[in-house]
Amino acid sequence: MEITEIKVFPVDEEKLKAYITIVLDDCFVVRDLKIIGGTSGLFVAMPSKRRKDGTFKDIAHPLNQSTRAVMEKQILDAYLAEIKKPGVVPRRASDCEEAQACAIEEVDT
Repeated sequence: MEITEIKVFPVDEEKLKAYITIVLDDCFVVRDLKIIGGTSGLFVAMPSKRRKDGTFKDIAHPLNQSTRAVMEKQILDAYLAEIKKPGVVPRRASDCEEAQACAIEEVDT
């Protein structure tokens, strides 16, 4: 399995730094990954859904640490490259009715 495309959608929030969309093997898309600024640096949060008890459960995630490490490195490298580009202006996630709506709109165009 290979990440064949990474789309980065920077946002201007305190902890949330970007939404990420990845394409695997040019045939499977995963949306709503997030770059989060944590206490020990940036990390990639997998797409998740809030459960009835208020906790979150990952919808999709790597099954082992080595796959997670490879994915995180590629995604974080893409994020860092994107924010260094001239003219990149992070959006506020609250500017969209749904936080991911801005990213979905840009991916589909």
